[in-house]
Amino acid sequence: MQYLVVIEQGPTSFGAYVPDLPGCVAAGETRDEVTTLIHEAIEFHVEDLKSQGKHVPQPSSTGEFVEIDV
Repeated sequence: MQYLVVIEQGPTSFGAYVPDLPGCVAAGETRDEVTTLIHEAIEFHVEDLKSQGKHVPQPSSTGEFVEIDV
């Protein structure tokens, strides 16, 4: 499965979350670090849902860049 991950750059760090997996988040000092951490967080989150006998949401979110003139 492939989940959309949103990565946001803050003043001193990066944050990431997965819209289709509420509560699945990560933070890191660099983009590479947060990418690694969110990948691990997704795996952990899905395994936790499975171990509890809960439904694992299918990926449904998509993303797109929209270009505008400013």
